[in-house]
Amino acid sequence: MARTSKKSRTLGRPPATDSAETRRRILAIAREAFAVHGYEITTNRDIANQAGITPAALYHYFPSKADLYVAVLEDVQGLVSARFNDAVVGRSSFLERFDGVLDAAHLLNGEDPSYARFLGAVRVDSRRHPEMAAALNHAQLPTQKFVVELVEEAVTAGDIDRSHRSMVLSFILTTLSGLTDTASDDQRHHRTAIEAAKAALRGTLLADLS
Repeated sequence: MARTSKKSRTLGRPPATDSAETRRRILAIAREAFAVHGYEITTNRDIANQAGITPAALYHYFPSKADLYVAVLEDVQGLVSARFNDAVVGRSSFLERFDGVLDAAHLLNGEDPSYARFLGAVRVDSRRHPEMAAALNHAQLPTQKFVVELVEEAVTAGDIDRSHRSMVLSFILTTLSGLTDTASDDQRHHRTAIEAAKAALRGTLLADLS
């Protein structure tokens, strides 16, 4: 029986596994860099240095900074939409489901605020770099699709009057955007904003002035 040499036992994980881990590390580092500095100031060299690879190696994973930026957005949107989908499982009414979405957003923000900061930065960068707008809009489709379906199902169930569909959809999108733009750096403020949104939908946020 042939002996397995010590060298062969210590070669490490397969290159494909290393490549996937490196890609995940690049995305995480780039997400934080883009969230803090924005698209224009962040450089591929800075991201590569932080990831422990050469700039040339970075181009093996992402051909350009724009490609990397879109990849980060797709990664974040995929995670957010997955969390939102999980959050509505087992909840029947629209209010219960939207409560779950808001609570999921709060938990994710507590895990890593760079997700929300990055999504806020995307809205700024997309205005500054209109040449990227189409790719960025496409990358945001998973979450937008989730919100549209959430409202449509509520309309079908009778939880939302069809004439109010557009207003509710705008309210949800504005609320989620506001949580990323203004409240993500302070978890207590983030929770307060979420409770305010829940109260507003239930009509209990303001005193009865009638």
